[in-house]
Amino acid sequence: MNYKNPDEHGYYGDFGGAFIPEMLYPNVEELQKNYLEIIESEEFQQEYQNLLKNYVGRATPLYFAKNLSEKYHSKIYLKREDLNHTGAHKINNALGQVLLAKRLGKTRIIAETGAGQHGVATATACALLGLECIVYMGEIDIQRQAPNVARMKMLGAEVIPATSGSKTLKDAVNEALRDWINNSTTTHYVIGSVVGPHPFPDLVARFQSVISKEIKEQLFEQTGRQNPDYVIACVGGGSNAAGAFYHFVDEENVKLIVAEAGGLGINSGKSAATTFLGTLGVLHGSKSLVMQTKNGQVIEPHSISAGLDYPGIGPFHAHLFKEKRAKFFSINDNEALKSAFELTKMEGIIPALESAHALAVLDKKKFNEDEIIVICLSGRGDKDMETYLKRLEDGSRKMEI
Repeated sequence: MNYKNPDEHGYYGDFGGAFIPEMLYPNVEELQKNYLEIIESEEFQQEYQNLLKNYVGRATPLYFAKNLSEKYHSKIYLKREDLNHTGAHKINNALGQVLLAKRLGKTRIIAETGAGQHGVATATACALLGLECIVYMGEIDIQRQAPNVARMKMLGAEVIPATSGSKTLKDAVNEALRDWINNSTTTHYVIGSVVGPHPFPDLVARFQSVISKEIKEQLFEQTGRQNPDYVIACVGGGSNAAGAFYHFVDEENVKLIVAEAGGLGINSGKSAATTFLGTLGVLHGSKSLVMQTKNGQVIEPHSISAGLDYPGIGPFHAHLFKEKRAKFFSINDNEALKSAFELTKMEGIIPALESAHALAVLDKKKFNEDEIIVICLSGRGDKDMETYLKRLEDGSRKMEI
């Protein structure tokens, strides 16, 4: 089965498509008709690959985590997306989409962001390539991700708070879509994850696929084999996971593991574990699994991680879930925090809270000594220092590492 490429209508099995207001149809149709021809052209790839190498700093290292490996009795490698320029995997997609927008004649870029990494990446790409940039961000996320807000403003972006609903990622997406409807001819919406109407899930996955391409090359160089036994990544919408899985998803000997944000627990009413709690629905332009009431009203998600605080999941991942191609774990807030501190103390790497969810799978599943596990370390923890410091200072909830 071909898992990674949608059909001509943008469906991965039962999930995907383009459910959009009529006023957005010309923009989306323009993308659908042109994106593959543009991004696969020699001219585009030459400019894009040059920027990935000389501006972003790719290839990112595939690091053998010796201390973690000894503790968990397996061979653990970390794909260091945290070492990209701007500190996360998001720059891979943002640069690609802004380059695409310029070729489509757009002069204005909008984006949504939760943890702020996609906002920073988009603002960075716009500063580099000379386009106006507006970033929508939930009011709550603006407060808990203040360092990234400052970076966006310094890069010249206008940061507009989303003050409706839960005031987090979902609401930022809503505001960005409204903007796009009102400014459709001049504006390109740089969606930051594998969500939204077709062709965005495929477009974002293709730009992020550099992650798994490099894993294959680097693992062969280090071990003599291209394929690991497991690839583990966190998922909100799922862009880093789509990139980490892309070149492995059709190879059945590679097992895929997804870490979702369990929040305070699946049954707590404060969670973002979509595959455990979601049902078939339409959210932000595509059909997928959505956390919703019986009447179709979106249930507000919760996660300590702003980047995983989303009530849905990309159609690519929903398809992997339905077909049992990937195994999904729910990681609660405390488990993610524990794994973040563990990586920091054992390997000297402070991960983003999103990435910490993927690391926490190591405590959920037993691996064999000869098995190779690659974990996508999607971002660095600078943006989460306030949360980490609160944890350190909270003596009553002190963790034993």
